[in-house]
Parts: sequence; C-alpha cells; structure tokens
Amino acid sequence: MIERLDDEYYMRLALELAAKARGQTGINPVVGCVIVKDGRIVGLGSHLRRGEAHAEIHALNMAGEAARGATVYVTLEPCSHHGLTPPCADRLIEAGVARVVTAATDPNPKVSGRGLGKLREAGIETTVGVLEAESRKLNEAFEKYIRTGLPFVTLKAGATMDGRISAASGDSRWVTGEASREAVHTLRHRHDAIMIGAGTALRDDPSLTTRTPVPGLDPIRIVVDSKLRLPLRLKVFTDGLAPTIVLTARGVDEGRRRALEAAGVEVIACDARDGRIDLRDAMRKLGERGIGSVLLEGGGGLNGAMLAAGLVDKIAVFYAPKIVGSAGTPLFDWPGAERMAEAVRIVGIEIARYGDDWCVTGYPELPAAGGM
Repeated sequence: MIERLDDEYYMRLALELAAKARGQTGINPVVGCVIVKDGRIVGLGSHLRRGEAHAEIHALNMAGEAARGATVYVTLEPCSHHGLTPPCADRLIEAGVARVVTAATDPNPKVSGRGLGKLREAGIETTVGVLEAESRKLNEAFEKYIRTGLPFVTLKAGATMDGRISAASGDSRWVTGEASREAVHTLRHRHDAIMIGAGTALRDDPSLTTRTPVPGLDPIRIVVDSKLRLPLRLKVFTDGLAPTIVLTARGVDEGRRRALEAAGVEVIACDARDGRIDLRDAMRKLGERGIGSVLLEGGGGLNGAMLAAGLVDKIAVFYAPKIVGSAGTPLFDWPGAERMAEAVRIVGIEIARYGDDWCVTGYPELPAAGGM
C-alpha cells in the first residue's frame, strides 16, 4: 500500500525520529522534527538529551537557508520560554518558516499554547492535532511527570500462564524465553530508573543493568528496603555499574544508613505506615530528584502494594507457555477484590509475541470503590 503524501506522512516520520530517542531525554519529552521545502525534506532532528538542543534546532541547522518559507512538522508544540535552552518558537520565527504543523500542544498548563500563539503573532500558519494521540502516547511518561511531579511507573513481569512469577521453591530462572528477556532490556534502556523490593534483591542479587547487543543506558537502581536489612555485599551496592537508591522508612538504624552512604548509595527516608513505606511519598521524592519514569520489576508483594496505591500507570506482562501451580509466587500478592465488579480492569490492551511468549500491555483502572 502506498502512503498518501500529506501532513500525516511527514508527521509519522517526525514521530519515528522522536521514538528512537526514548530513554535518552530524562524528564524531557522525546520530540522529532521534519522540515519540508518545495516537496523535499531539507531538515531532520530529534531531541537527544536534556539540556541540549531541541529537535527543531537540529532540523533548522540541517536545513540552513532552505528553512525560509518551509513547512515544519514537529511532534510537540515548540517551546516559548527560556529553560535549559532558548525558545524554539523564536528560532523558527528567525528562520522565516512559513508553516508549522504540530501533533500535540505542550501538556504543561502553564505554557500550553504559548509557543503556537507566538508563531501565529509572527504571521506563521499553524496546524495542530495531526496524529495527536500517537504523540501523547509516545510522551506518556513526560505528560504524567509534568502534570503531577510523579514518575510514570511501568510494571513489568515475566509470568507463567497461571500467573506465577516463580516456582514453589522461589526459582524464577527463567520464566520467559530469551526473546522476552531481550525486550525487557530495551525497556530498561527507556526508563530513568528500575525498582525492586528487598526480597527480590536478596533472593536474586540482580545487577539491574541494561544488557543489549549494542550499548544501552543503565537506569538508576532503586531498592525498597524499609528496615535496611539488606547486606552490603549485593551487586547493586558494590558493582558500581549504575547509581543506586535505597528507599527506607524514617528512623532506621543510623549505622546501617551511614554504611550504605559510605558505599556510594543514596538513602531516602520516606514516611511509613504500620512498618511499611508510604509508596506515594516515595514516588514523590523520586520525582523531586528528576526521575520521570520507573520500571517496576518487583515481587508479588511490591507489585500488589504499588497497584493498590494507584501508582502503577502501565503493565507489561510477558506470559510464558508454562504452568507451575498454586504453590508458585503470584504476580500480585495482595488481598485484592472480593467481587469481580471490584477487580482492577486493564484497558488499552496491546499484544505482541516474543518467541514462544506473549506480552500483554495495558493501563490499569482501579474500581471507584471497594476491593482495595
């Protein structure tokens, strides 16, 4: 099938450029830009790193004088304010572009529409909303962070067909196949941080790094350890491959805290209830440190607690064609719903195959009341 040459054609290219930089921009959005003049693509750009040039600037630099009178396709509204970089709207005006086509407006209510307004005031034609849904989904983590200050949490798990993440002995190597595990490492590359509980850290002693065929980015490693009971010999404390944060409760043993900090580990004391960390307070503190996305690779207990607290934004479960029975560790170890009407629904389902496994991805919707 031949694609029709229209605004969507060029915007899809801009979205592809943006998508390739997922994981590189921190709490900034991923953005792609395409500049077209007289039927030819004259400039391409992606935002590659927080604090560095935005997509529009890279594309304008490539286009040079050809940008004058051109049409610019950009996946997110050009910025209009001075942040770590100058306003892109001003550069587009200076370059003399004739038209700007934008997929989505800025989700920040304080600045939304201002960049487009500045372009219109300068006499530049603007079109908004071309492939908007695709753009917003691409930046779902940024959209949550900019609106709430909380990181976007993706719960990832490998499970058997009967919903178990380990066998009766606790053995979990390997639930899923190699293709699924490779996909998980790409997910790690795309998130600012990866989080596990103390039980998983003690049982598996994982490195929580990104291991891909080509170099990938290692996320910050986060371990939830309310009592600081984990030994210092664990890889996340000793291998130096990525920064490590321990989330713990206020009032823990100062000697153990100092020992972790001496090993280069950041310890964050959170509010606690009944001996358990207040996970919402923990997420708030991570957001304050500029962590905009978290890949949750927890055990059943942490998975259930995060879900019940309404802190899981997306779920990706890789199901292997295996059955281990009821003695295995459940994917969500929590009381859950007493009635089916109180169950957590998963919406926006997408299904993909990785070798013999199937990955089911969707967004949890907690019931209005009950079951929690």
